[in-house]
Amino acid sequence: MQEIELKFLVPESRLKGLMRQARVKPSEVTQLAAHYYDTPDQQLAEAGIGLRIRKEGDAWVQTIKAGGDGIAARLEHNAVLDNEQVQAMLDNNTLMPDLTIYKNTSVAPALAEFKLKKLAKNLTRLYVTDVERTTRLLVGDSGSDGDANNHVEMAYDYGEIIHGNDDTQRDAIQEIEFELISGDIDFLFATAKTWCKRYKLCLSTVTKAERGGLLITEQQHSPAVHADLDQLNIDKKISMPAFVRAAVHNCLLQILPNSSAIVAGSEEDDHALQLYIGIVRLQAALQAFASYSDEINPDWLPILQQTAMLLNEYRELAHLASHIEPNLQQQGAPTVDWATDMDALNITPKDAICANDFQLTLLELIAFTMSDPSLEPKADQLAIDKLAKTLSKQQAKLGKAVQKLQSKKDLGSNNINIESNDLKDDDLQSVDLEDSDLENVDSKSDDIENIDLDDNEAEHELHEQLTPLLYISEFATPLLDKKKSKKKKAKKESKRWLKYLAKAQKTLNKYHNHKMYQQRYQLKSKTDSSALYGAGWFAAMLVRDLKRTEKHLAKVTDSSIFR
Repeated sequence: MQEIELKFLVPESRLKGLMRQARVKPSEVTQLAAHYYDTPDQQLAEAGIGLRIRKEGDAWVQTIKAGGDGIAARLEHNAVLDNEQVQAMLDNNTLMPDLTIYKNTSVAPALAEFKLKKLAKNLTRLYVTDVERTTRLLVGDSGSDGDANNHVEMAYDYGEIIHGNDDTQRDAIQEIEFELISGDIDFLFATAKTWCKRYKLCLSTVTKAERGGLLITEQQHSPAVHADLDQLNIDKKISMPAFVRAAVHNCLLQILPNSSAIVAGSEEDDHALQLYIGIVRLQAALQAFASYSDEINPDWLPILQQTAMLLNEYRELAHLASHIEPNLQQQGAPTVDWATDMDALNITPKDAICANDFQLTLLELIAFTMSDPSLEPKADQLAIDKLAKTLSKQQAKLGKAVQKLQSKKDLGSNNINIESNDLKDDDLQSVDLEDSDLENVDSKSDDIENIDLDDNEAEHELHEQLTPLLYISEFATPLLDKKKSKKKKAKKESKRWLKYLAKAQKTLNKYHNHKMYQQRYQLKSKTDSSALYGAGWFAAMLVRDLKRTEKHLAKVTDSSIFR
């Protein structure tokens, strides 16, 4: 069967009030003792599978969970075990799952890549959980007849995860889940939103199995999740409403794990960066494909834009302090202290992500991806028939933005010669500091004044057109390849187009980031003369960045697979 549930972390400040509401009669309190199994190298976890044997009241239940059809849906199979047999195995410390029960069940496909006999021999108990669960059945009316067939189980878990071989290693559990037992999925989301508003709950996609895996590997959080277009589930017959749901779903697969890590306390740059990129991808999809679905809420975009802006402001300064400044110092630059600037920020990534309006927006977006696209008016219209026009329109906007920028500054008339090695290909926020660059700072940085670099409006418009074009092209090209499948060169054209876009976006992002750093160091130099070194270095970088951006933009504007 498939379980549909939503999990949240509970802020400490709201815990007492939530517990009072959770324990309203006829709630029940149950002690759950669970043993989790995997191979020593966690092959099941890597496949997204969790396997446990848990005591639920007086019964022992073997449960396996695997990926389902949606973000809030997972395949689940439960088998009640013989209590006497389980107790005998516990007494002999030989309690192990029986994998033979999964033959010819709904979870069999999830185990297809494993040889079950070999897997069974390699299984070991990695960790256990000791949890007190408070459950309460929430019932809603269904329709005008008053039949209460909408049921959601609220389950609040309080306890800890314990290392299977070292019980001194433990991690606290404090989370609440809402699972649809019967009825309409809309009731699940309506219920979750009510509790989320009241108790400022924060969505979490981190399972107990994942947390157990982190405990035994001595990690605080899972690695940041990057965009994965291989998980974009579309075909050439997909309708417009289904296509936009698939695009949003793909963005959420990047957003939710990273936001979950930040909510749980991660301060790693990569979680904030990948969350930011995921939100920008989502904004691009919602804006470009708004006409594909009548169910897109116009209130989502302002909230996403505000959250992305707050994330980006903190992320930029944090990266400057933790990466850029140390790299400059290694090359001989004087020290610049950014601690006061960090302290002056009014909001952290966790504050931005825990904001109630953002959490409610995430809930609505998940509900959107799980809603039935066939009920929409445009359900009979194929996405493939409109995508080329959508992409052509977006590229035309980019062309106008390029022309506008070129009309204000002649990118090709620059005679400044900065002799230095090419920057390495790196992440959005990274920068390479090379000796040849630093040697030229003093002699070349003043020449930057000869270039009009202050036309922020035109540059911003260019960035606002190029980045969405890249992301929506990534969503669209798999379908357009299928449409042009009779042409042998179709896929090569698509790959080349996306390569041009990615390089243009990367060089433009690098220019944008270097300009931001230059401005921060320039502003800092008013109170700290040591910052002049960084201001000069990044000013020199801007000259080279402009030339590279122009070169890659020319390839984008001169070609298109969407005409």
